[in-house]
Amino acid sequence: METKGKSAELCAAAEGRLVEPSKEFESSYRSLVAEFLARGETLIPFCLQYDATDFQAYLRRVRDDAQGIGLPDGYIPASTLWLLDDQNELVGVAHLRHRLTPALMICGGHVGYGVRPSRRNRGYATLLLKLVLPKAKEMGIEKLLVTCDKKNLASARVIVKNGGILDSEVPRPDTEGTTQRYWITLGNDAR
Repeated sequence: METKGKSAELCAAAEGRLVEPSKEFESSYRSLVAEFLARGETLIPFCLQYDATDFQAYLRRVRDDAQGIGLPDGYIPASTLWLLDDQNELVGVAHLRHRLTPALMICGGHVGYGVRPSRRNRGYATLLLKLVLPKAKEMGIEKLLVTCDKKNLASARVIVKNGGILDSEVPRPDTEGTTQRYWITLGNDAR
């Protein structure tokens, strides 16, 4: 019970702002990716897997992705957004897909997000998703699909805290496991 109260305090304490990727935060971006790799974790969201050796080329790619320029077959426009804390450290990344494909309807949804491993359990994932919701609404998305692995209880809690309602559970098409599909209705309060 005490842990639950502490977790709520941490969530309330998380502060930050969304920004578009920029050269200004390159060092922080590189350290976030290095943390994922040092822990042997998959780089999530997908846009963290882009080659950033040439950072200007990386920035061009995420800008082009948002505008639908040069996308591989089957890909759709998606905006990359960075969550900075009050010290301008990059603590989270979101990848907001502008629409859904049949495959994304099953697994992937409109938004993928990830938080720097050393900054987890402090409310940043909840804040990141909360700040993405008005961006989705501005794009004309009225119902946002967010998915997570059934075993990822932390992500499920983040989604539910942001208004997610469990719609269904489906077998993962690529591996063993189950994907949970949540819908968040973006009403007038999404800002």
